[in-house]
Amino acid sequence: MAKRVQVVLNEDVISLGKDGDLVEVAPGYARNFLLPFGKALPVTPAVMKQVQHRRAKQKEHEQQLKQEALDFQTALKTIGRFTIKKQVGEDQVLFGTVTNGDVAEVIQEATKKEVDRRDITLPEIHRTGKYQAQIKLHTEVTAEINLEVISF
Repeated sequence: MAKRVQVVLNEDVISLGKDGDLVEVAPGYARNFLLPFGKALPVTPAVMKQVQHRRAKQKEHEQQLKQEALDFQTALKTIGRFTIKKQVGEDQVLFGTVTNGDVAEVIQEATKKEVDRRDITLPEIHRTGKYQAQIKLHTEVTAEINLEVISF
């Protein structure tokens, strides 16, 4: 069997690894595809030092994002309750439903910070009342907010 060579990836390569990973590949794959297209670099001490520095910066950036998410979670808890006004019919039944976009809009108005509607998990809301919603702010941080749905 042919000798394998080690390379450091410059970008994500499907079924091989992510940016900065040290991988072993066939020499022809490295020589004919990874190296000429700039997808990888041969392993040298300088390249390894550069990869470690990049990983440390990325880890620091991730910690900063997590701290921002925790701060925003605290801000959402401080606000307490968000109110959504909807048109209602008989027996306090809503015309339509409360959507993730409605919740994201209300949060943005109150906090001046944008929340992606896809990160909001809502129960089915078809009547006025009080509900709880979950918002994924970070991979490790989830906030729970109180919603109150009222009529116009």
